[in-house]
Amino acid sequence: MSFQVEHPIGDRLLREEIRVRSAAAVAVWAVALLVLLPGLVLQSGAQPSPALAAQGMVVAHTAVALVRVLTATTVRLVALGFWLFAYIWLGLAPLAQLATDTYPWAYRTGPGTALAAVAVVELGLLAHSAGAAVAARRERARGAGPALPAPGPVERLLSRRLAPWRLLSLCGLALALAVLLIPAQPGGLSAYFTSRQALREAGAVDGSDGAFLSSLRNWSLSVPAFWALLGLLCVPCAPAGDRLLRGARRLLLPLLLVLNAVVNNPVSKPRFWVGTVLLTLLFTVGRLNRPRAFRTIAAVLMATVLLVFPYSDYFRYSDRERFTVVSLSAQFTANGDYDAFQQVQTGVDYARDRGFAPRNALGPALFPVPRSVWPDKPEDTGITLARYAGYDFVNLSAPLWIESYLWAGPPAVAAVFFLLGAAGRRMDDVRHRLRGRAGTLATLLVPAFAFYQIVFLRGSLLGIVGPLTLLLAVPLLITGSAARAHRPAPSPLPAAPVRTAPTPTPGGHP
Repeated sequence: MSFQVEHPIGDRLLREEIRVRSAAAVAVWAVALLVLLPGLVLQSGAQPSPALAAQGMVVAHTAVALVRVLTATTVRLVALGFWLFAYIWLGLAPLAQLATDTYPWAYRTGPGTALAAVAVVELGLLAHSAGAAVAARRERARGAGPALPAPGPVERLLSRRLAPWRLLSLCGLALALAVLLIPAQPGGLSAYFTSRQALREAGAVDGSDGAFLSSLRNWSLSVPAFWALLGLLCVPCAPAGDRLLRGARRLLLPLLLVLNAVVNNPVSKPRFWVGTVLLTLLFTVGRLNRPRAFRTIAAVLMATVLLVFPYSDYFRYSDRERFTVVSLSAQFTANGDYDAFQQVQTGVDYARDRGFAPRNALGPALFPVPRSVWPDKPEDTGITLARYAGYDFVNLSAPLWIESYLWAGPPAVAAVFFLLGAAGRRMDDVRHRLRGRAGTLATLLVPAFAFYQIVFLRGSLLGIVGPLTLLLAVPLLITGSAARAHRPAPSPLPAAPVRTAPTPTPGGHP
């Protein structure tokens, strides 16, 4: 039985039904995230401690938040990216590490530091939840008003639409950069199918000036190529016009598919970036942006991150070891990919010994300034913590929690994550409201930021702010305001004059 649109009671009940979460889905996800996965992590036993008990609260917080996202009646990609990272990297992984007192790296802290690190993580999560709640309340108040209010700055920004000529210019630029930069890369085309270990040994990613220029060349090609392909897939074409755009699209799509297979492949590019590219392309399909399809994709993504991600660095090394499958707990305690919580502990000790440094917040903001001009430019936080811990290797993460904590302590953590939560919820709400408009910036940018957000959260900021800036800036350049981006095309032929029959006079023929 279906209600007619004009039936007011039926329409109201239908809207209420749509808003209700599926109780079965909530129950299944709650059991999986609150019971099953923590139980698998703790199956080998645990050493009770105050920090472990507090970490149980972090796991519960992140699990409940993730259940809410996965069972929501709207698609919230930014929230999914945040809570997925928080649940796995700062929920389950620290649970395993605290239970066994085993960590990926050699540095060890005391029980007090471990408890303080858990508190810093939970403070950031609470602030993020508060920011998202405030933004959600404003959205509800906006929809409950008698008149639709004027769009805010975020909505005006995300309402920008693809400008076809700007997009075609980006496609030409990406192909021109490929012709210029791929042969100039040490090793030429083969460098893009060479492991990152081999490139590092060859000096291409060793941190020197030449390595920096090589990295700049790589990202300057990878990011425009990605956005050019995504833009061609999303640009709307009028059903009875735009023949030039349709022809250019048919010509350019195969070329850009091949180019992205070369410059954005999992052999020479980081796994997080490849995942961002694939997931963003996936969510350009309209049917996959419906809540039911979103929940299915999210379930597959969760399983992939837990079961496949730890082994997805297979192409990172030239000397590949024998493929061995280990338990989740063993992965969390031995794999350096899950060092986020240990780095938070190291940062808490560092702040206790060295104090806070508010000026370090300027480093990511002013990342283009060379050290020759700014000799006291702040160092990458991951490198700073690695040297403090006495490691010989310095390519470590620095989660946003400890980055902000080292700036000004708990107030900085609370402020940063409150703003991040509010901004993320606002982006999700605007994307949902604009879901019926083709070619908007919300369609392009929100999924890309949602999944690259994991890299942003894992840190360190100074190491990823360059690619992140490119990722955000390029789509702004190929979009314009809705009024300017899609003006109606002029008619190719002038309209023929319309002849009108003469008005008969009273004395004329009948």
